[in-house]
Amino acid sequence: MGWLLNSLNSSIGKKFVMAITGVCLLSFLIVHLIGNMTLYISKETFTGYVHILEAIKPLIRVIEIILALIFLLHIYNGVRLWYQNKKAKPIGYTVNAADKNSTLFSRTMFISGSIIFIFLVLHLQTIWYKFNFSGEELSLYDIVVEWFRVPWYSVLYVIATFLMGMHLNHGFQSAFQTFGWNHNKYTPLIKALGTIYSIIMAAAFASIPIYFLFFNGGN
Repeated sequence: MGWLLNSLNSSIGKKFVMAITGVCLLSFLIVHLIGNMTLYISKETFTGYVHILEAIKPLIRVIEIILALIFLLHIYNGVRLWYQNKKAKPIGYTVNAADKNSTLFSRTMFISGSIIFIFLVLHLQTIWYKFNFSGEELSLYDIVVEWFRVPWYSVLYVIATFLMGMHLNHGFQSAFQTFGWNHNKYTPLIKALGTIYSIIMAAAFASIPIYFLFFNGGN
C-alpha cells in the first residue's frame, strides 16, 4: 500500500490522478449537458427528465457523492501541482520565458479552475440545494428559469462557461498527453478534438441563460 501512496504522491502520479479525474468530469459534463438541453424543448420535457432522476434517487445520491469526491480529488491534486510548479520555478524566470514555454491556457489553469469552483458553489447553492433541501415542493424548471432571468447571474454563468471552455481545452489535451498519447500522429487530432469539445461545451451551456434572459423572458 505504501508504494501506491508514494506513486500517487509523485509528480507523475499527481498528473495521472488529474488526468483520470479530469476525464471523469469531462464525461459527466456531456451527460449533464444532454439533460440541460431538454430545457429548450418544454417545461414538461425537462420535468419528465427530472422525474426519471427522482425515480432512481438513491443511485443518483451515490453518483453525486462519487462525483464530489472526484471533483475534490481533482482540485486537491491541481493545487498541489500548481504549488509544486511554483516552488520549482527559478527566481530569474521571466514573463517572456513563460510565454515561450507554455500557453495562456496552461498558465491560467489555476486561476480559471478557482473561479469555476467559486461559481460552482454558487450554482449548487442557488439551484441544486434549493431544489433538494429547501423543504418545499418546488419545480426545478421554475428554479432554473427564475435564476437565468436574473441578469447578473446569467452574465456570471456565461463568464464561468467561457473560463470552463479554456480549462477544458487545456485539460483535455493534458489528460491524453499524461496517458502517453503525445505522438506526432495523434497530437494534432487530440488538440482538434479538445478544441471542438471545449467550444461545444462552453457555447451550449452559455446558450441556456442567454436564451431565457433575452429570448424567453415571458414564457
